[in-house]
Amino acid sequence: MTFSKTALMAILPVVLLAGCNTNPARNTNPNSSADFQRPASERPVTTRNQRSAKVHTDLGMAYYSAGRFGVGLDEARVALAYDPNYAPAHHLNALLLVSLGDKVAAQQAFEQAIRLAPGDPEINNSYGWYLCVEKRYNEGMERLAMASRNPYYDAVTRPLTNSGLCLMLQQKYAEAEPFLKRAVAADPNNTQALLNLAAAAFFRENYEAAHAYLNSAHQQGAVSAESLWLGVRIERKRGDKDSEATYASQLKSRFPTSREYQQMIEGKYE
Repeated sequence: MTFSKTALMAILPVVLLAGCNTNPARNTNPNSSADFQRPASERPVTTRNQRSAKVHTDLGMAYYSAGRFGVGLDEARVALAYDPNYAPAHHLNALLLVSLGDKVAAQQAFEQAIRLAPGDPEINNSYGWYLCVEKRYNEGMERLAMASRNPYYDAVTRPLTNSGLCLMLQQKYAEAEPFLKRAVAADPNNTQALLNLAAAAFFRENYEAAHAYLNSAHQQGAVSAESLWLGVRIERKRGDKDSEATYASQLKSRFPTSREYQQMIEGKYE
């Protein structure tokens, strides 16, 4: 994750999965009148096959979160063998296929998950971000908006953050800021949104705001090579040589092999 105009700190979020949908809807248009659905994690399973599918999906998600994508994919396939209409298993399958670099199969898995659960906010959030990464920005923003409007979605900070990141990928920093601010309002501990607010403010040359957002994120422990390098550049623009030196020293001592440290010693501040 880097704070540059071509590669921002944006990752496909881990979305906890549970629940089912046994009545697939026909319309997959995010602008349709499809009813909003509760997240899959909150919907009950009723049959033996659904329960087995849920168990393997949950296990697969644990493997996904741990970075064991191949094992997770095996669990997703077992889940789908128990219930081919279990939307969370298709969702998990899509996330794992993205991580394994199989975009064609990932797209198919996302489409199947959406067909089965068009109003599920977790699926719309993940698919929306995937579309943004694939530069299908308008489609991605539509999916993310659908997720953020869902009254049943307690984790609204996720699609709001991803909406902001989607706009930042397009270098639309002014448009990104309201989404990121709403994400922080929904969850003050959302350090990803805070760090990207700092980046957006920096790119807009609002260095005082960038300074404040970065400090807030760092106070919550969100320190990385990327954030320290951003701090160096913010303080350089602010003319605060002591703070710039402090960030530079931390970057050198904590992340001496990072690309950001290499950029600093080469003087690539822009």
